[in-house]
Amino acid sequence: MAILMQVELPGVTTDQYDALHAKLRDLPGNPFEGCLAHICVQTGGGLQITDLWESEEAMRKFMSIVTPLAAETDLPQGPEPKVSRVHNHQVTAGA
Repeated sequence: MAILMQVELPGVTTDQYDALHAKLRDLPGNPFEGCLAHICVQTGGGLQITDLWESEEAMRKFMSIVTPLAAETDLPQGPEPKVSRVHNHQVTAGA
């Protein structure tokens, strides 16, 4: 079952996010496996991340990879993400 994950990351900059994202892309394999959509937006005091995952298991696998990398990059520890079960989702062609 698909899940929506949302988390606010106070104090995290887009430069820090970009550095972490580059490290993830350079890993062997596909650390993003199971991620159906990823959105990162700036807020007044940091970043907000919203992901759509094919399952909670896929999200947890990714979190086990990203959490140590974030610590190595000196990103501040964020709060626990809010996870919600998705009733329906669709991707609009050409959007």
